[in-house]
Amino acid sequence: MKVLKIILLQLCLCTLMANAFAQDSTFKFKTVIPGDYSYFTIDNLDNIYLLSSNNQLKKVNINGDSNGVFNEVRKYGSLFSIDASNPLKILLNYKDFSTIAELDRLLNVLNVIDLRKQGIFNVNTIATSYDNNIWLFDEGESKLKKIDDNGNVLAETVDFRSLFDTVPSPTQIIDRDGFVYLYDPNKGFYIFDYYGSLKNKIPFLHWTNVDVVGTSIYGFKDSILYEYKLGSLNLVQYKLPPVFKHSTQIKVGNNKVYLLKENGIEIFSIK
Repeated sequence: MKVLKIILLQLCLCTLMANAFAQDSTFKFKTVIPGDYSYFTIDNLDNIYLLSSNNQLKKVNINGDSNGVFNEVRKYGSLFSIDASNPLKILLNYKDFSTIAELDRLLNVLNVIDLRKQGIFNVNTIATSYDNNIWLFDEGESKLKKIDDNGNVLAETVDFRSLFDTVPSPTQIIDRDGFVYLYDPNKGFYIFDYYGSLKNKIPFLHWTNVDVVGTSIYGFKDSILYEYKLGSLNLVQYKLPPVFKHSTQIKVGNNKVYLLKENGIEIFSIK
């Protein structure tokens, strides 16, 4: 009976959302994954990682079919963020305990890194690097660092305090096609090459849920999805439909927009 109710709920939501978007030419409703979630992220294989209100982490495909469950989310403290850049090694950032847990594709624990053993105590954001190591920004030393699975520092930039008048405090790190993007909503994008040299600074401020897909940077602000193609002077704006409002989290990727709502995750394709 419970399964039947979920199916009926999903069908009703799909019908409502399809009707709401019948006149929209940019975004097309695809499906909804019902549930009570507090956070989510996606990978490049159309998998969605859902953190429930009772601290269960679940991996599902675009159809909502489960591909893995992690029930020990609170074992290492309060989960701050998830990086799924590499679907074979999911990174869980436990900021308050300076700990990173690594999960495999089925959400089994592969490894746990205690950053305090390396003298790293304040990390707001992490990301998988191109060579399957880990990028992090050490707030204490104001440096972008790359570490291995044992926490050893493999590479680092110079102290940002010697580079900038005001030091950025990035909320996201993204590794794409030879560059590392750091985003501080109050200062913009800082783009580095893999050798730690600053290549560009782009002052797009107060964006949320930023991402880099190919050569385009995406971000959300004031009911608008922005797209900026690197090397161009063209900032494209997509006006978000009213139904996008009241989303507690929005992500763009795989040519789709994902919304976290009270009823679950709503998914739209971008035409």
